[in-house]
Amino acid sequence: MQTAALIATGLIGLLHVWILVLEMFLWSRAVKVFAVPRDQRDNVLLQTAFKNQGAYNGFLAAGCFWACAHPNSAFQLQLALFFLGCVAVAGVVGAVTANVRILFVQTVPAVIAMGLWVFA
Repeated sequence: MQTAALIATGLIGLLHVWILVLEMFLWSRAVKVFAVPRDQRDNVLLQTAFKNQGAYNGFLAAGCFWACAHPNSAFQLQLALFFLGCVAVAGVVGAVTANVRILFVQTVPAVIAMGLWVFA
């Protein structure tokens, strides 16, 4: 169960690295980024907002990776639950404010990973 928790948390970290890359670096190049029409991607305010969101996703990814790598199992659990909880809350906020699919991409996997940690 510990291995499953580590894998799930690592995959969630990778997901957030990918989101960071999309929001910060591929925003104007990607064919489709978060259902934002291509003609609106030159909007400086949107670019700034998405770069800011990308930074937050980077912090979530870093926290997930930190939780996976920490040698103290008690602190590792605390880190995992905290950062996965942040991912879950971010997913709920995204689902309410942007797109309900975010709930299934972010929140559900984070809650599953938290459950794996608790039962490990």
